[in-house]
Amino acid sequence: MAIVKVIEVLAQSDKSWEDAAHSALQEASKTVRNIKSIYVKELQAKVENNRISEYRVNAKISFVVE
Repeated sequence: MAIVKVIEVLAQSDKSWEDAAHSALQEASKTVRNIKSIYVKELQAKVENNRISEYRVNAKISFVVE
């Protein structure tokens, strides 16, 4: 029987929410093995001069525990 663990991470990008999610996954994969899924829980944006300057995601990453 496999055990799945979930961690919650925050990431940001100056390009898009998709890029922020990709960054979250890339950073987590540096120390976590067997990643199976990412669930983007929340989207946020920082605004400067009436324009989005940073895209932010709050994501949950699931992986199988060895």
